Amino acid sequence: MTAQDLYRIRDFVPDFDTIAAEFAERSRALSARADVRADIPYGPGAREVVDVILPERLQAGAPLHVFVHGGYWRSGEKINYRFVAAPILAAGGIAALVEYNLMPRSRLDVLVDQVRRSVLWLQAHARDFGADPARLTVSGHSAGAHLASFLAATGPEETYPPSLPALQGLLLLSGIYDLSGIPDSFLRHEAEMTPMEAAAWSPLTSSQLPCPTRVIAYGADETTPFQSQAAGLCELLRARDESAELLPVPDLNHMSVVLDLADTDGILGRQLHNLVARPTQ
Repeated sequence: MTAQDLYRIRDFVPDFDTIAAEFAERSRALSARADVRADIPYGPGAREVVDVILPERLQAGAPLHVFVHGGYWRSGEKINYRFVAAPILAAGGIAALVEYNLMPRSRLDVLVDQVRRSVLWLQAHARDFGADPARLTVSGHSAGAHLASFLAATGPEETYPPSLPALQGLLLLSGIYDLSGIPDSFLRHEAEMTPMEAAAWSPLTSSQLPCPTRVIAYGADETTPFQSQAAGLCELLRARDESAELLPVPDLNHMSVVLDLADTDGILGRQLHNLVARPTQ
């Protein structure tokens, strides 16, 4: 009997497709009522674009929050994650959603670079949207949390310091921080990640850089890798005297955590709201 692949989320979330459809439907509903500036280029590539969503009563110097979607590096579209903007808008913030290339056509270093460049571009252009570039925070889910982590980290094989944004905080949700198991997982024919890429871009073997606030969250109903790797990253940060909060959320799985993040009354939604509303540190 073949052992279960703990990264194959569909095997552990029976209503996977229903929840994914809810992501898209709630995003369409938010798009219909919000001021969305779609597909703003941050680079020359076809997928090097961001969506910016403005609050109803925009005040000058508003906080700016960037969300990086997941999809195991090989799928996902920002348009289906716009609903995550709800707690950001409720905090008076401006939400930005990043698009990036997908594996296997692009390699992992390209995706890391795109997320870095997108957030740098947003910080440089924050005032164009009415945001304060000093009030920049970022969140990401799953592969998006992995990519977002490198906004305040350098990979073990990076030979020169990358250009990174100045962040006020990171909320990393259900991320993959040890990639060593990915090349032999169900993703081997979908993402085609190589062992060399996994070694070069695992947050648990990367140099973590200062960031005023880091929240490392996951659902208590997620599979072992997501729970243990979140705890491992938190331990690594604390060992380096970096502040980090480990936040397991009861009764949530790898998909329902995103619904909670987008809920202004959810545990994660309140965390996101408070992160955005927090004064500059």
